[in-house]
Amino acid sequence: MVGGSFVSAFEARGNGVRVGYFDCFSGIAGDMTMAALVDAGVDPRAIQDAVSSLGLPCELSFETVRRGGFRATYSRVVTPEEHAHRHWHHIEAIIEKGALTDRQKELARKVFLKLGEAEARVHGVDLSKIHFHEVGAVDSIVDIVGSCVGLDLLGVDRFEASPVPPGKGWIKAAHGRMPLPAPATAEILRGVPLAESMVQGEMTTPTGAAILATVVERFAPFPAMTIESIGLGAGTREVEGQANIVRLFVGTVDLPPSSDRVWVLETNLDDLPGEVVGYTMTRLMEAGALDAFVTPIQMKKNRPGVMLSALCDETRIPALEEILFRETTTLGIRRYPVSRHKLKRQAVEVETPFGKVRGKLGWLGDRPPTFSPEYDDCARLAAERGVPLREVYDAAHAGYAARAKEPRDAVGPAPH
Repeated sequence: MVGGSFVSAFEARGNGVRVGYFDCFSGIAGDMTMAALVDAGVDPRAIQDAVSSLGLPCELSFETVRRGGFRATYSRVVTPEEHAHRHWHHIEAIIEKGALTDRQKELARKVFLKLGEAEARVHGVDLSKIHFHEVGAVDSIVDIVGSCVGLDLLGVDRFEASPVPPGKGWIKAAHGRMPLPAPATAEILRGVPLAESMVQGEMTTPTGAAILATVVERFAPFPAMTIESIGLGAGTREVEGQANIVRLFVGTVDLPPSSDRVWVLETNLDDLPGEVVGYTMTRLMEAGALDAFVTPIQMKKNRPGVMLSALCDETRIPALEEILFRETTTLGIRRYPVSRHKLKRQAVEVETPFGKVRGKLGWLGDRPPTFSPEYDDCARLAAERGVPLREVYDAAHAGYAARAKEPRDAVGPAPH
């Protein structure tokens, strides 16, 4: 969730999840995103104040315009001409200087990191050496930071989006003429379903792509939702034959937070050393797998083997399949969607005589929650203090039991 507490937000609405859905039929850009957020109900003054605190030479305003005959909000950023190319550490310093919440700063850093990593891969250089050419200009910084503040203030539980049309034709960039989608944009949109582009020109910019790739959990057709508000964010130019706008639908989806859909990737292996299988599992987890595990199986010709499986969100499929093909000898990967039913969960931290231990609470309905200490914390403290691991686990459970007696730490519908 981008803004607020998922547990409290869900319980306040009963059986619905508040969703923000980006309808990108005409592409998306950073300024279009920021404008759509304001049009959907975010206070423009909050975004303007946040942008002003960055100390950049700019003026941000929002105005009503018409695109393709439809009313929409346009975000206008006025800046002096500049020729500076900023590096990653410059961007970080600008974000850190701003009067933003920690969550807003973290989201802005993630979007810029998505941009920087894409540029680094395209040019084959280290992130620290990347010049943030166009996206490092003042107007682009304003678009991204302003959008991140708006995304947080919108207060939804999750973001979804339609497939994205990148545009077609050519664009003039800092390194010369480039076919669309531009290399960095294409890199950012890895794993994102693209829509056919009917319009000549760039429809999805690197900033728009980076925002979507950072916050959107699911790219799919319009969900069954009860609409609360609709925000229309205008692009800068008129587009022949269609309205150059992005629509942001905000509403409630009747999908309990304890249920979701993930994908299973699996492959059978009988000719790999165990070390390689273990290494591949590590790489899968590092790349965003929700889980990875090995199951002993009997294969053709009575050969013993293993089935290597990974659970992931839909957007992670390409990256995880690339790892499986690169690191193993498999010739094919099975994939299929599965639904999950999960306990409501919340992260907690407890005090023990050995030090602080993080853990998770899980509960169903009105039942008392169960507490699971984090293994890494317990193992580290056991090694540091020279005590058995089970003693640290016991101390963590005792620490939670003492904490749970205090009403201020209650979770769920009643104190536990």
